[in-house]
Amino acid sequence: MAFGDVVFWLFAAIAVLPAFLILISRSIVRMAFLLLFSLAGFAGLYLQLGAGFVGFTQVMVYIGGILILFLFGVMLTQRSDIPVRPKAGPALVIPGLLAGASALAALVFIAAQCPWKPAAPLTAPPADASRQIGLELLSTYVLPFEAVSILLLVAMVGATYIARVQAPGGTEDGMGDAGKESVAG
Repeated sequence: MAFGDVVFWLFAAIAVLPAFLILISRSIVRMAFLLLFSLAGFAGLYLQLGAGFVGFTQVMVYIGGILILFLFGVMLTQRSDIPVRPKAGPALVIPGLLAGASALAALVFIAAQCPWKPAAPLTAPPADASRQIGLELLSTYVLPFEAVSILLLVAMVGATYIARVQAPGGTEDGMGDAGKESVAG
């Protein structure tokens, strides 16, 4: 087995195993960190394929931005009286198995019907591909780029505003349930 094959299987395991562990985890924060590992595995796969811009975008946008925003939102809004996950029973497992089996059957059917061609040998992308994408992103597409950054900022401020707790007198004290317990106890 060549070194490239070993690296591929390593990144594939890093991408897939945390995804399965998310299914059995009960802590939403642990699920977020497992998602981080899974996204890092996919970034490694992109980098191995020679898609450097997509791989680094995966790290910067999804791991560095979206996942951290998700963790802030969870930490700011998580309350102890809201269950993270309802108890699973046969009423939930059976439809899930049926949906998974039908999705697998559809994917197998599509893969069997597709006329697969042998892969072309990988060639290195042009050296200035990332530079050209960066120039286009920050010149031609600067308005959508800034709109997305404003949207993320509004979402984070909104999560902070929703997480604030009203004190009995109608004033905001800025402490969650955990903060009140530590002050009281």
